Amino acid sequence: MSRLLYTLLTLSLFSASLSFAEGVISGKPYDKSINLDTSLPPDLHAELPELGDVSQTVLSAQDEQNIAEQILAEVATSDEVLQDVEVVDYLQALGNRLAAASDDKQQNFHFFVVKDASINAFAMPGGLIGVHTGLFLSSNSESELASVLGHEIGHVTQHHLARMLAKQKTDTFKNIAGIAVALLVARSNPQLASGALATSSAAGIQRQLDYTREHEREADRVGLSILENAGFDPRGMPAFFATLQRGSRFVEGSAPSFLRTHPLTSERISDVENRVAMMPYKQVASSLDYYFVRAKLRTNEGLAQTVIDQFAHNIQRGRYANEAAEHYGLAVAMLRKNDVAGASQQVKWLDDHQVKSAFIENVKARIAVAQNNPQKVAEQYASAIKQYPQNRALVYGYADHFLALKQTKEMINLVKAKQSLYSNDAHLYELLAKAYFVEHKDLLRYQAQGEAYFRQYNVDKAVEQMTFASKATDGSFYEKSIVEARLKDLQRLQKLKKPD
Repeated sequence: MSRLLYTLLTLSLFSASLSFAEGVISGKPYDKSINLDTSLPPDLHAELPELGDVSQTVLSAQDEQNIAEQILAEVATSDEVLQDVEVVDYLQALGNRLAAASDDKQQNFHFFVVKDASINAFAMPGGLIGVHTGLFLSSNSESELASVLGHEIGHVTQHHLARMLAKQKTDTFKNIAGIAVALLVARSNPQLASGALATSSAAGIQRQLDYTREHEREADRVGLSILENAGFDPRGMPAFFATLQRGSRFVEGSAPSFLRTHPLTSERISDVENRVAMMPYKQVASSLDYYFVRAKLRTNEGLAQTVIDQFAHNIQRGRYANEAAEHYGLAVAMLRKNDVAGASQQVKWLDDHQVKSAFIENVKARIAVAQNNPQKVAEQYASAIKQYPQNRALVYGYADHFLALKQTKEMINLVKAKQSLYSNDAHLYELLAKAYFVEHKDLLRYQAQGEAYFRQYNVDKAVEQMTFASKATDGSFYEKSIVEARLKDLQRLQKLKKPD
């Protein structure tokens, strides 16, 4: 198991979190109790607890935010977290759609992808939800994938972490924050993680597991409500349970990791199936983006030629859930092996069949880059961004194209035009820093890099870069004033974040 994965999973376990089979690893508090839609079966409202004030005083919103920022700082720079913007943006959009269908409209959620083949997902303080690549690939429909996210969102909106801690009467924030710090640095010193575990909750771990079984059933009920409100098929949840049961038929070493630790109970399956049976039947088609994301993730599994052969075999035998996605995946796999001609043939098939997607436009641009045809690259990106103006993968690619040609003014104009859409995107600031470096503009370079670090939750490095910017000898009076004011703000924030 990777160090980051160990870190995240262990922190999640301490936070009353389990795998989806006993509930996808999860546990966290938030401000509003769930108020299920009245169109659902009446018994769906049953047994939801009166949370009262106690669960909201155990762990404050600020406590959660502090813990979340520690985790996000690790997520932002870890090699074990997938940084593919197409996959990440799809997951965030799906998660936002589900979160908007919950009764808690105040909580912000941040979704990220862990590069791990096991079937798992987990939620942590601050509305952070991680999804393994293996979960994408094990799902058979978008509603199945959404059922896992809805379940996790249910843990958040039902205050499960705070309720568990209130029952145990623990010193909440000090315990969690201390363990979070130890575990987050475990990538460089694994012994810290062991030490944190030894001092956390070993004696009472079984009580935590027993207590969270109630949470899992509750999160199932909330998740079903979210699924229906968001326009997905609630039958995706029992369908995913069936996927888990199939996995449990394997030998123990091959079964889904959470099934080995927390078996899927027949009572839980029956409860969900009974509730779903009382809901109106609906057929919901999975989106094309869902199929394209799964195909893209498959392109990184194993040797490039093996992946190519698998996609080609599936197309030849008609073994696919979506034919267009199979051709798209084959094109991406061929680009991985620098087979530009083969990738071009697959894109032609997609064009001939009038398949429209930003994923395809991005592949076309990558083909033009591989062909070393700058004019074609520029034309492709300009056309694609006109069709999909909010697609970050296209913006990143177009900016890289300008930077490669040292067309820094065009690159800076592009990035600044898109920053209003993604004000918290650290990579856009990093691109600006690179452009200003080429232009020998030190103040603007340090300023942009400082803003990038700030958006990676690294205030110390942000202060360092902004200090460099304040001492730069170039820049206008107006630019210097902005930098000095920003530096003061960052320094105040830095003091606030220092432990007492």
